[in-house]
Amino acid sequence: MPRFPSYDSTALGYHVLGSGPPLVCLPGGPARASSYLGDLGGLSRERTLIKLDLRGSGDSAVPDDPTSYRCDRMVDDVEAFRVHLGLDRMDLLAHSAAGNLAELYAARHPDRISRLVLVTPGLRSVGVETVGFAEAVAARGTEWWYAEAKAAMDGWQEAAARGAGPDEVNPLRKGAAAFAYGRWDERARLHAEADEWERPEAASAGFYAGFAPDTPAVRAALAGLAAPVLVVAGELDPAPSPAAAHDLGALFPHAEVVVQDDTSHFPWLDDPARFVKTVLTFLTEE
Repeated sequence: MPRFPSYDSTALGYHVLGSGPPLVCLPGGPARASSYLGDLGGLSRERTLIKLDLRGSGDSAVPDDPTSYRCDRMVDDVEAFRVHLGLDRMDLLAHSAAGNLAELYAARHPDRISRLVLVTPGLRSVGVETVGFAEAVAARGTEWWYAEAKAAMDGWQEAAARGAGPDEVNPLRKGAAAFAYGRWDERARLHAEADEWERPEAASAGFYAGFAPDTPAVRAALAGLAAPVLVVAGELDPAPSPAAAHDLGALFPHAEVVVQDDTSHFPWLDDPARFVKTVLTFLTEE
């Protein structure tokens, strides 16, 4: 497992998988070990996936300064990673919470991105409202697991709103996990259960701790981004809902929004063939 020293000498680990042109990948969670990305539905057959473990998670070291877990401060980790890899410009893919990190990176280092893929991305960095959340949750009402997962989802949202600690929030989050998958089967359950040990508490809590982005400035910077952007949303995903994903796409001058049918927060698991085709088409088109 290779490592490199980031801007503050914290050793960050990463994983290289597949063959073909490099695709730098940032995991969500927040701060979940990049192992949960797997091979992104088989994307590694055409691209070399270079998956960074964010500081304090996976094979990366715990930093001396816990405030460096914050999303906006980790932009410097991404830039240090690019320099370490020797890439003048890079194709960058970010999932979920790491979408915030990628959006901030694109705003600060627009000339270092060739193409940007945002998969069911976070919206806090750009101040996009989470429209359609309640409707997406209600749309799963006929599922056999709905009643129990809905109660957990309601409890999670309430606990998070009042700043409850991880001992209260995490079990509720786990109970609502079915909403993140197009099919709540054994494969999905195993993937969801791995979150418990792949997402360190300190790194996860620190990702948004004190995070107060200047969203007008970020939006203004992204409005001038020359690189093409792909936003992949899941039809069934509450956050971001397809409507919110379209609102995000509208902030970029060269963006395409693709909504995958019958998928939720992990579209490469729910429909790997379509996910790979969508991403590869975007990465290779003129």
